[in-house]
Amino acid sequence: MVVTTGFFDGVHLGHRFVIERLVDEAARRGCRSLVVTFWPHPRTVLQDNARGLHLLSSLEEKKQALLALGVDQVEVLDFTREFSRLTAEEYLRTYVRERFGGKAVLIGYDQRLGCDRPSAERLRDATLAAGLEPVMAGRCPVDASSTRIRQALSSGDMAGANRMLGYLYSLRGVVVAGNRLGRTIGFPTANMKMYDPLKMVPSNGVYEVEVETVGGKFRGMCNIGFRPTVSQNNIPTIETNIFDFDQDIYGLDIKVSFVRKIRDEVRFSSLEELAGQLARDKELINKK
Repeated sequence: MVVTTGFFDGVHLGHRFVIERLVDEAARRGCRSLVVTFWPHPRTVLQDNARGLHLLSSLEEKKQALLALGVDQVEVLDFTREFSRLTAEEYLRTYVRERFGGKAVLIGYDQRLGCDRPSAERLRDATLAAGLEPVMAGRCPVDASSTRIRQALSSGDMAGANRMLGYLYSLRGVVVAGNRLGRTIGFPTANMKMYDPLKMVPSNGVYEVEVETVGGKFRGMCNIGFRPTVSQNNIPTIETNIFDFDQDIYGLDIKVSFVRKIRDEVRFSSLEELAGQLARDKELINKK
């Protein structure tokens, strides 16, 4: 068994570089590949100021993304304060070697592990001390990090976020009833209640999106924010106008993938002015 460890939030291009080498190394040795990850995020356990941390992927999304890259097995460990006190060597011996039967460990070039957080070179020594064979992954040619992706999302830089992710960032949820006001101005919307409230939502504004629902894929535009033209309740919403679509999907699953930000959210003086801007937004998206 060849093993690598990490939180892998978002499974971005930097993570994929490591995972691809894990799968290749396991295939070369004729054995299985294993990713050991954690839940919840260590910052939410160890830092009081991390209550506002939002993640790029739910636990299930992360597991499915890792398996889709060819990993044979994904194990999730409960991250607790007690667990956080293990040194890298203790973790590698107790979990990777003894619990999961690992023989070799793939080490990322900037990986930190355990309460002692050794450098990659010292982690190599800790791996040997734990009775395991270290395999160095090398450095990813793409500069990607979960922190930088969150920063891009918070500023509406979807191009930057998607470039580091290697795919379109998406939100998943269920369609819930709204006030149906959009239908009266020619732009009916599907209002989403997210499945995972810990997942990060891009900054407020209007986005070009791709939508998956009722077994099909559609284009559309999504507004994230407080709908200042029609509402004063300051309750954030995620509502999507799906182009060329007229089905009742209340209570059904929806996935919204963000292509680019079109504009910031704006308060208009009338519904007619809002409808005119939405028509221009749709025309801009359809010009692509």
